[in-house]
Amino acid sequence: MNPFDIDEDAVDRARARVAENITDLIGGTPLVRLRSIDHDLPGVEIWAKCEFMNPGGSVKDRPARQMIEDAIKSGALSRQREIIDSSSGNTGIAYSLIGGALGYKVTLVLPGNVSWTRKKISDAFGTNLVFSSPLEGSDGAIRLCRDMVEADPERYFYPNQYGNEANPKAHTLTTAPEIWEQTHGRVTHFVAGIGTSGTVMGTGRGLRAKNPAIEVWAVEPDDALHGREGLKHMASSLVPEIYHVGELTGVIPMPTDEAWDVCDRLSQEEGLLVGHSSGGNVAGALRIGRRLVEQKKPGVIVTVFPDRADRYFEAPI
Repeated sequence: MNPFDIDEDAVDRARARVAENITDLIGGTPLVRLRSIDHDLPGVEIWAKCEFMNPGGSVKDRPARQMIEDAIKSGALSRQREIIDSSSGNTGIAYSLIGGALGYKVTLVLPGNVSWTRKKISDAFGTNLVFSSPLEGSDGAIRLCRDMVEADPERYFYPNQYGNEANPKAHTLTTAPEIWEQTHGRVTHFVAGIGTSGTVMGTGRGLRAKNPAIEVWAVEPDDALHGREGLKHMASSLVPEIYHVGELTGVIPMPTDEAWDVCDRLSQEEGLLVGHSSGGNVAGALRIGRRLVEQKKPGVIVTVFPDRADRYFEAPI
């Protein structure tokens, strides 16, 4: 083959990614097989959706775009109002990117202990940052955000990612059909962590609309003091209004150490440097895979990489 021959497949892929606006590049993320991770699970495949390849760097680009687009269409968001929401970081970055692209001001309420990297990224977009007590986690940010909206309702548009059905809707409309097509309809299980719960609820609905037999599993920290940004231990947290446990096959309590260990395996065995929530998701997929092997059943398990590990890097002191 001539080294200067044109790769027509590469040209077609490039044409498919031409966009008028950065928000048009949200979604359409690749699916990757975790061959080292599922090596000892005969008959079981584990795949992960690379959501860190969204333009804002995380899975939260999808719901943020859907919530803002729906609000613009309904008239709830006008040029005279400012977008405000609480976030542990990734949704805030997505709001910041989309606000910048569409010309809307953004205020974020973040826990004071959110990673340095996330603070710097949001600040670089020109976002106004307000910090809640680090001791109260994401719930403290939610409460402070609600207080700010109540004090000045005409100033702010509050998407409320924890209670806005456009959040899971984004995954029903985009993430689920992408997974279905990418696995050629072979997916048998979907696994995702619980933050707002939008990913697991919305993707689960979309996949079950294609095949009601698909199992949908949520992964949550097994303890209130879990130390993983963006994830909720439901028994000790404000439960998101969009979370409906009855729609799930089950919930997998995940120890922090197990999630971190799998995260290390992903970087060292798969070349995937992803965040700790990704490690927890794959650890949950592994548990399901081992159970399937014990039952001598095949399976195609799909999970999500919400973001990259560099979102959690801290500046040197």
